[in-house]
Amino acid sequence: MREADDAQTYEQGVHTIHLANQPILDGFEHALRQSGLSEHTIKTHVDNIGFFGRYLLWYGYSLRRLDEATEGDVYDFLEDWFPRKALWASVASMKVYLASCKKFFQWMEASGLVSSQTVEDVLATLKDSRTLFLRKVAE
Repeated sequence: MREADDAQTYEQGVHTIHLANQPILDGFEHALRQSGLSEHTIKTHVDNIGFFGRYLLWYGYSLRRLDEATEGDVYDFLEDWFPRKALWASVASMKVYLASCKKFFQWMEASGLVSSQTVEDVLATLKDSRTLFLRKVAE
């Protein structure tokens, strides 16, 4: 009975976080629209961050909302999980993911959803590890 209860509790947590992430994604999409980006670019960035949110739930086993993501979560997603699991991964797609993460975390800071320190840490990781991320996906 305990395992069934644990599984149900986990599934409820996933569902709750999925619901909490949707307004964050909607706000990000709205901000991208306001910035004048093309529909294709908006969809790509929102889809990429949605994928990152699912990674946090299903593959990272963190049960964290998007606004609770850390620099370590971004690093793990881009360095470890992304290139190995995604058959469609390419240098070009990695560059877009890097841009999506940068835009998303900057928007979350401007919206008051994350601290300046979190954004500083994420941006430093994106910059400092860019070559590593691109090299790994090119392998």
